[in-house]
Order: sequence, then C-alpha cells, then structure tokens
Amino acid sequence: MVTIIKDEKKIFLSRPHSINGDSEVDSPKSIQRISSLFKNIKPGFDLTNFKLPPLFNLPKSHLQCYGETVYCMGTDMLSRCNQADSPVDRFISVVAWNISTLRPPIFGFAPYNPILGETHHVSRANLNVLLEQISHHPPVSALHATDEKQKIQLIWCQQCVPKFNGIAVVNEVRGKRQLKLLSRGEIYEMNSPDLLIRILPTPGVDWDGDVRIRCPENGLEAELHYGHKSFLGLRGSHRSVKGKILETSTKRTLFEFNGNWDRTVTMKDNTSRKLTVIYNAEEVYSGLKTPIVNDLQGVLSTESAAVWSELSEALMRHDWQKANEAKNAVEEKQRELLRERESKGETWVPQHFTLTRNKDGVWDCLPIHQWVPPAPIIVPLS
Repeated sequence: MVTIIKDEKKIFLSRPHSINGDSEVDSPKSIQRISSLFKNIKPGFDLTNFKLPPLFNLPKSHLQCYGETVYCMGTDMLSRCNQADSPVDRFISVVAWNISTLRPPIFGFAPYNPILGETHHVSRANLNVLLEQISHHPPVSALHATDEKQKIQLIWCQQCVPKFNGIAVVNEVRGKRQLKLLSRGEIYEMNSPDLLIRILPTPGVDWDGDVRIRCPENGLEAELHYGHKSFLGLRGSHRSVKGKILETSTKRTLFEFNGNWDRTVTMKDNTSRKLTVIYNAEEVYSGLKTPIVNDLQGVLSTESAAVWSELSEALMRHDWQKANEAKNAVEEKQRELLRERESKGETWVPQHFTLTRNKDGVWDCLPIHQWVPPAPIIVPLS
C-alpha cells in the first residue's frame, strides 16, 4: 500500500494481485452475507448497474485490475512475443502471454466500477499503459499499451455484462483485444474468458469459457478452454486450461496444451511428440511490485489512484462509515457533472480514444495517438 499526499492531492496505490489473490483484503465474506445481496434479485437480472456496498470492494478500480494484467509481471512475457524468430514460435509466445493475463479473483470482493472519464496511466520500463473508462452506461473500458523499443502495441475494448442466473453470477466479458507486433507485420486478435461467481451450492469464483486467438498474417489460430469445478465440487479441474494451435487453412492441429493457469501449462508437439512447458505461473507472479508515483504533478485528477484514494484508505482502516461517505461523494460528483452537461446540451467525449458501436451493439475503440507517453506512475523493476 502506498499513499502520497501533497498540495491536497492524494494518491493511493495497492499491491497487485498475487498468485493467491490480494493480500490487502480481509478473509472472504460469509456465504450468508453474500447471498443476502441477491435475495431480491430474480434470475436473468442484468447486474450492470448493481451497487455494491464498500464492504465488498477491493481497494482499487476495475481499470487498475485491467492494467495490472499488462504491467505487473515477474517475467516480461510480452517482449518474448516479438523476440522469437519464427512465426510459430511467436504464436506460441502469444498464447503463453495471453494465459499470463489472468489474475486470481477473490470470492466476495470486487473492484470499484470506474467513473466516466476515469484514467489509469502506468509505465513499466519501456511499456507505457493507458486506460480510460469511455462509457458508463453501459460500462466500457479501453486500454492502449505500447512499447516503442519493441514496436509492440496493445488495444483492448472491454465491456462486462454480469447476470444472475439464480445460483451464480455470470460476468460475460465482451470486446476485442488486439496485440500488434509492428516490426513483424502481425496482428493477433483474441477475446477474454468469462468470470463465473458461484453462490450456491458451493461458493467459488473461476475464469470460465472459450478463448480464440487468431493471426491472419501467419495463418495460425488457437482455441483455449478455461474450466472450473462443477457446482458440487465433485468434478472438473480448478483453474484449468487446455487447447490447441492449428493451421487456419487446413485446420490441422500442430500443438496441444494442457495444464492450470495458476501453475504450469505444458504443450505437446503433434509431429515430434515432444513436451514443453510454455507457461509457469511462478515466474509470472514472482516478485510483483506495487506501482509508485514518479511524478506527482503529472498525475491527472482522473487517475484511478486519485479518484478512489479516500475510499481505498477508509477500506484499509475498516472505517465503513467513512468508506460509504467517500463512495457516495464520488458518485454524487458524477451526477452533478452529468446534470451540468445536460443543462448545456453537451455530450461527453473520451480524451484518449474514439468510440464506435455497430448495429449488433458491439463496442470498439481506437487510440487517438500511436504511442502512449511515459506515465507519472511507474512499476519498479527491482
């Protein structure tokens, strides 16, 4: 936990998620307390605008959680994607990096819902990461990350749609993710698994569903399936991932992989039958550093660590009255800004992205600038 106060500007930065979850939160809430949140909610209800009491919040925003999956890693998996010489080796590296972007969720806790226009800007070495909440209703987040030295660009547009089905909350993650290896002329497109929060009969939370990675430039694609234990906990593999890499044109399977995304994933070459460990969670999660402020004057007022600083501090002190007051203050300020825009007939416009929506209701975004500038908040390398 890092708190900086200067000239009435307060910044609160918490530790990144570890392999066992976030060490800065209490033990998981009781199932009775969590179930009470859903007692008046009918199956099929869209929970997008559901307000969660501070008692159930992590001390960070969704934007910070998204950003951590890119800039908080013990091993630089992203650079490896560009360094491999052959297209096949690069594709395998992209699959391994994609697996590394998952973080262990914690049952009973959720990050803050970002406010409209909220930003999160962090650098790790040559990788500069910028996120912006580009829509509030529905909630849509955009991420742009660039490494100018490695000629790497990431563009994500993400919308979470949580629904309650009577025994679980299924948080569908919509949107497109692109990884561009500019010096290689390759664009990798992928999606995200969904987050499954089981309430009954056995409480738990897991990443679940299918992910597809494809690169038209090298003619390869991958199919990944993330699994979870059954509701009764009698079958299924906790945090499992399995899948294959195949040629797009022939659908011939080149490699198969299997394992657990919080441990190791092993790949089998279908030609040589050779087994290789392509992912080791211990390397990814080891030595994670809490971001620090490098340039306080450069921190924007819209920065997540500034917007939610009062609430995060109150949560860490277990001062629930202050936490409620701080959360209400942020929300009331947003309502005031909305009323002001409506009275002037103004429409809010994102500062760092252009936003589009197709006829099917799918959101997409493009960064306004090619390269993300160095951030005032950095991740220490040692």
